[in-house]
Amino acid sequence: MTRRTPILACLLTVIAATAFLPAAAMASRAIDNVSLDAGVLVQLNHIRIAHGLAPLVSSTPLNAAADRHSSDMVARGYFSHDSSSGAPFYQRIKSYYRSTSSGSWAVGENLFWSSGNVDAASALAAWMASPEHRANILNPSWREIGIGAVSASRAPGAYAGLSVTVITTDFGARG
Repeated sequence: MTRRTPILACLLTVIAATAFLPAAAMASRAIDNVSLDAGVLVQLNHIRIAHGLAPLVSSTPLNAAADRHSSDMVARGYFSHDSSSGAPFYQRIKSYYRSTSSGSWAVGENLFWSSGNVDAASALAAWMASPEHRANILNPSWREIGIGAVSASRAPGAYAGLSVTVITTDFGARG
């Protein structure tokens, strides 16, 4: 099996709406990826606490946004913060994660993909080695997070038919 270097993508704070996912893409969500999601949250919060930051709380709406985006990227064979429709990431997230009555909210996103075995520690190590990803992880404004890890045995397009795991982390803060 070919092993590729993990690929990362990061977007920092932005403001705000629409998502689409074919139902078939959800079929690639494996049970072990639920454990990977949980491991990413644990590892990420250990890092934040070590840097004197508040831990992030898992958000159901952000989890849905992250999971749908990872599923869409794996099913359609692309790797981008933009949706497959071309909509910017904050528009996709806004359809899941609305602002509060005060109207203020911010979102950020880190992406990761790798062929071969992936664990939470290796994903976090790669993100922390990248200044942009590290800045997102250590942003004191974030309060909530959604994590979506999706694997496929033969992913199309940008993944060249390889066995891959894609992880999306969507960070959020609402005021």
